[in-house]
Amino acid sequence: MSYVQQKRPQRNHPNRNRWRLQPAQADKSWTVSRTITFILLVLLAVLTFFPFYWMYVLMTHSPGSIFSAPPPLWFGSELRNNWQMLFEALPFGRNMLNSVMIASVATATSLMFNSLGGYALAMYDFRFKRVMFAIIMVTFLIPPILNLIPFAITMRLLGWINDPWFKGLWVPGMASAFGIFFMRQFFASSMSKELMDAGSIDGASELRIFWSIGLPLVRPGLATLGLITFIGSWNSFLFPLIIYTKRELYPVPLAIRSIQGTAATTDWSVVVLSSALAVTPLLIVFFLASRQIIEGLSQGAVKG
Repeated sequence: MSYVQQKRPQRNHPNRNRWRLQPAQADKSWTVSRTITFILLVLLAVLTFFPFYWMYVLMTHSPGSIFSAPPPLWFGSELRNNWQMLFEALPFGRNMLNSVMIASVATATSLMFNSLGGYALAMYDFRFKRVMFAIIMVTFLIPPILNLIPFAITMRLLGWINDPWFKGLWVPGMASAFGIFFMRQFFASSMSKELMDAGSIDGASELRIFWSIGLPLVRPGLATLGLITFIGSWNSFLFPLIIYTKRELYPVPLAIRSIQGTAATTDWSVVVLSSALAVTPLLIVFFLASRQIIEGLSQGAVKG
């Protein structure tokens, strides 16, 4: 027995599409939301970069015009005088080279030893592995300020006070708890033991597997750790203050602090100029490293 289903006549409801956006209205709403988002992002970008712009503006003005009302918002003509006064007060070129050497060596050694430690803890199984990792994690609980007196005594015993090679500022940080933990997490999430087995079958040594297979997979982690280490080493103030007393061996933060006196005697135009020169390498490194981080994360997301 067959049944024929008859279609019910559809009633026209005038309010059915009342709240449904038409294509033209949807495109207009999307355009408005994108415009508002773009304006907010532009405002946030201006608020972020304005202090840097103003710093570069103030370094070209005299101390009197810096504190004038309203403050200057465009470049002045005192840059040459401020430059001469800065280099008469300090061997600032040597101080910049000191900071470049300290930060570069600290970053290179930190990436090498921390990546090796993180790779071993993530990819190998050995006795007391968990105990060792627990001890490394416990060191996070120790405040860095407690290391000041042992650090000073150790540096004096090793003869690294006023050391021209700055060993006291990069040797203690070659392998840090944070760096090892950070790289271990990247290796554990980015590399599998099957890749190690495939490399071993192809005849690659353990170091070759680490260098040719492991490191390319954790490139975003290397860029992030390198950025953190470089900025931290460049801005280090307290530990260099303990072991350096000669101005020609000062890193940049100590050099800038040494030209500051009281509020009435400090030449703030020179201080602003030195601060601008000190910040410029950090901005360059930040933009270069951030680009590498974004590219690495995008590649990892595409590869799955």
